[in-house]
Amino acid sequence: MARDERFGIGAKIDTLFLDLLETLRVATYAGAREKIPFLTRAIGITDSLRFFVQIAWEAKLIANKNFEELGVRTEEVGRMIGGWRKGLLAKNPAQPR
Repeated sequence: MARDERFGIGAKIDTLFLDLLETLRVATYAGAREKIPFLTRAIGITDSLRFFVQIAWEAKLIANKNFEELGVRTEEVGRMIGGWRKGLLAKNPAQPR
């Protein structure tokens, strides 16, 4: 894989991590009803993050051990965000899913 492609994938992963952090920060301080769209976006970012980390691993840009660690932690974050969103939806059933 070319150098630019390798750095592009790494830059994309970095950008996704930062977008995820920013989205969760905004969700934290939003009102209860306003949180749901931010959490939905965070779930999408988490899915994209998993995808690009897997591409990096398949291209042998990250070691197996690092891939496993990232996978476990990303899954955990995804479950936490999903649970947060599910709890809010239970409290506000009129919100679109």
